[in-house]
Amino acid sequence: MTTAATPLAREIARMIALDGPITVERYMALCLAHPQYGYYMTRDPLGLEGDFVTAPEISQMFGELIGLWAAQAWLDRGAPAPFRLIELGPGRGTLMADALRAARVAPGFLEALSVDLVETSPVLVDKQKRVLADVPVACHWHTSLDTVPDGPAIVIANEFFDALPLRQFVRHDGAWRERLVGIAEDGTLRFGLAPEPNREITVKGREGAVVEWPMAGIAVMRDLAARLVQQGGAALVIDYGHTRSGLADTLQAIRNHGFTDVLAEPGEADVTAHVDFSQLAAAARSAGAHVTQPVTQGAFLRALGIDARAAALATSAPERAAEIEAARTRLTAASPETMGGLFKVLGISAPDSPELPGFA
Repeated sequence: MTTAATPLAREIARMIALDGPITVERYMALCLAHPQYGYYMTRDPLGLEGDFVTAPEISQMFGELIGLWAAQAWLDRGAPAPFRLIELGPGRGTLMADALRAARVAPGFLEALSVDLVETSPVLVDKQKRVLADVPVACHWHTSLDTVPDGPAIVIANEFFDALPLRQFVRHDGAWRERLVGIAEDGTLRFGLAPEPNREITVKGREGAVVEWPMAGIAVMRDLAARLVQQGGAALVIDYGHTRSGLADTLQAIRNHGFTDVLAEPGEADVTAHVDFSQLAAAARSAGAHVTQPVTQGAFLRALGIDARAAALATSAPERAAEIEAARTRLTAASPETMGGLFKVLGISAPDSPELPGFA
């Protein structure tokens, strides 16, 4: 009999042998956050030496423009003091460092804020603390948004929601059945279906169609939106995904900058799914928040002035002009397969507050 390929695969196989197949949601949670073997618990996955590259690591322009967006959103809301600048899933801290450097041009912004970073990975927390060691504001770390103190807030979530676990349901024999992870005869992990139909899913679909239900993401968005409604502020969500709900299997695993089998190397690959922005928007509205229409990342960054910023950087460092232009193109190129088109941006704010910059 073949044995499972990684320590976490063997741990999951033992769980299944004892208690039966697990949901895709449970599988994702274990892959990413198992306390001993979880992907984010054991490594820094970012950069050329890791498994993937995020926008803040591509160019300083990304974080700088997000910082200016945050400062303008703060000013438009009456410059509350004190307030909290919150980042969900801060990576290496690069975005926050670049944002704070750029936002210092707004009088009183740095003096009014405290920085709250929501991060579950001890490895990344260490990286963030080093990167942000010299910033001129107080930084605090949390494992959940729930423990961030009350008060008006500007919230940034870049590539956060894609890593939250979701459930999947497959149309089989005229009914929706939850997709499960079990054990094949050779001892490896495999997908299967729950024997009983799920009556909560009522959409129509052909045989084999897949519905994804991001319950964890919806819950986080409802909590976040409720906070903004009650205490004031705004949030910016940037992630890869789609603006209309559909029937598709978007679960994927990435290792060494390429796709790999979702079940092959649990704990060693990043397991994510495309973000359904329509469901996030509906969750925010259900909490009473105002929600923008989502726009592509390319359109959003251009609205914030990335072209002018790239030109200014190239003028000040002509030896880096080609590198700067390549980064600008990578961040904004509008095809569905590139960051500028695949990634979407959503703004959430308290009702009856000024329109958010970048969404006109």
